[in-house]
Amino acid sequence: MSVRATARLRAEPDGRGGTALPVLESAGPLALRRTRSPRAAYARVTVVGAMSAPLNGDRLAIEADIADGARLTVDSAAATVALPGARADGEPSTYTVELGVGEGAVLHWLPEQLVSARGSDLRMTTRVRLAPTGRLLLREEQILGRHGEPTGALTTRLTVHRAGRPLLDQQLAYGPGAPGGWDGPAVLGGHRAAGQLLLADPAFEDAPLPARLLGPTAALTPLAGPAVLVTAVAADARLLRRILDDAMRELLDGLKTEQTG
Repeated sequence: MSVRATARLRAEPDGRGGTALPVLESAGPLALRRTRSPRAAYARVTVVGAMSAPLNGDRLAIEADIADGARLTVDSAAATVALPGARADGEPSTYTVELGVGEGAVLHWLPEQLVSARGSDLRMTTRVRLAPTGRLLLREEQILGRHGEPTGALTTRLTVHRAGRPLLDQQLAYGPGAPGGWDGPAVLGGHRAAGQLLLADPAFEDAPLPARLLGPTAALTPLAGPAVLVTAVAADARLLRRILDDAMRELLDGLKTEQTG
């Protein structure tokens, strides 16, 4: 039997310089836990998998509302593994993430990797509504197959609107049923890990970054708005994380220098 579950959270300023979580609702396999944050102004929520999911046919969703002035980091305790379930030829699973970031709010959305296991079929959708002065750091990582196995079918779409206008709309497809060439030299080139790091910050309006390569398998691209997108491929999850972590540190350090200079 398939699972249908929507977890919800809301973050808002607590009036003492921190961030409160008046709504923290777990559902099905999506257990939301408030965890200790290394920064006092930020709340932190960790998504803990309460059961194996998503299986083909499951419908999972997370809705997060970050109110004006709130600061929140969301991560996860482990990778999400898309599995075929009892019937590998069943309906695809869906995993939808809806994020709203208010004026002066900050959201760091940093889940662990999404692993597409053989026989699985997952449609992952992330939609973000970003206020003009909101800030967003978002990481997505796709691992195509567990060790030694081919990938399942995976389609991901990331859509970000800032002040009601499109900032980014990107769709990726891998595995059985994907358009031809997805694993060719112009796309993955034999790599089995792909990732994106999006940083949106009003500071980029006055100091946009130029497009450039970040090593042989990664690139930084400025968007038509105060944001940059880092895209990368790698042989495995460990190497991909290293590339994206290095890019994240460089970008965040650059913003601190700009704001204090």
